[in-house]
Amino acid sequence: MVEKNNPGIDRIFDSFLKNNLFKDKFVLQTSYTPENIPHRNEQIEQIASILAPVLRGERTSNLFVYGKTGTGKTLSVQCVRNELLKRHSSEDTKLIIQYINCKLKKVSDTEYRILAELIKKLGGSVPATGLPTDQVYNKFIELIDNEKKLVVLIFDEIDHAVDKISDNFLYNLTRLNSELSKSQISIVGISNNLTFLDDLDPRVRSSLSEEEIVFPPYNALQLQDILKKRAEKAFKEGVLQDGVIAKCAALAAREHGDARRALDLLRIAGEIAERNNLHKISLQDIDMANEKIEKDKILDIVRTEPKQFQITLLSIINLNEQGRSGEVFTGDVYNLYQGLCDRLKTDVLTQRRVSDILSEFDMMGLINSSVISKGRQGRTRKIKLSIPQNLVPKVKDILHESLNLSD
Repeated sequence: MVEKNNPGIDRIFDSFLKNNLFKDKFVLQTSYTPENIPHRNEQIEQIASILAPVLRGERTSNLFVYGKTGTGKTLSVQCVRNELLKRHSSEDTKLIIQYINCKLKKVSDTEYRILAELIKKLGGSVPATGLPTDQVYNKFIELIDNEKKLVVLIFDEIDHAVDKISDNFLYNLTRLNSELSKSQISIVGISNNLTFLDDLDPRVRSSLSEEEIVFPPYNALQLQDILKKRAEKAFKEGVLQDGVIAKCAALAAREHGDARRALDLLRIAGEIAERNNLHKISLQDIDMANEKIEKDKILDIVRTEPKQFQITLLSIINLNEQGRSGEVFTGDVYNLYQGLCDRLKTDVLTQRRVSDILSEFDMMGLINSSVISKGRQGRTRKIKLSIPQNLVPKVKDILHESLNLSD
């Protein structure tokens, strides 16, 4: 005898099939590429003018594009890439533009793997491990220097690769041009970290960032415009209550003008409304979506930030657990940070650099800090952890696992 399905599950599935608020949810996903990129004409034209020489068979300057998350950097670079590949018609020189997302695991955690991925994209292959790195470079050179080629390598979230494997691989790539007889390489780096270039070796910086473009955050009105265009394609008519798009835009504008966050808010709010069998998406659904994103964002930041950031954050959490939550100062954090660096056999940053990291934590909402005067001793920063108490154990677990620390 076949056991009858759980009636509760049937009810959920039936209601979900009947009440579909979305027309095309993919339009709100980060992987969706719109036909037009609103409010980024100026930046797209700058990128195009820097990369245009490839259409005449000339090597372009290396380009570095940076700005906060969700400001349209990757979309704009990909837009120019697609147009260049469409327009390129030279029979003398082949144009190759390859894109690598350095945030992907097992792609950019070693110099070997980055080269292996590039070789794979160019139609070659090397074993996953085992060869000396200089042999892999030789294989890469063979692949691109067998005929006249212009090769543009786009490294998205390049700071993640540099943090894992140092900036030597960038220096090695920029120096390859002197070894090539027929082809030339240009590099486009994309980063969310506005201070990334400051930490590079000066010789790498001078070779990498021949041209730089900064993407400013979107303001609330620009975000509203982006959301309206996407919402028209994403949702069925009349399912958004008044004020929903304005609230999404306002919340995202407060978070440094992040269009990705605004789109996520709208999508998750729609999913929450559907789950609750509602026929409209309300302001309350936006609040619930915002709460969920905040939690996920904190855990994602902790998981993906560089090692030095993680050590600094763990120092603050440890001080907090020692009952110092209301009286933590920069010097206390730095002392504990130094001890953790010794334990992990990691280079110790200067107190000024750790102070910069604390400023970034403040901006990200991980801490609240205020500068106070200590008279003749100068000024210091008073620090309070802002991570919700229920998330702290999970954050600590992530930090311990990432830093290979046992309790």
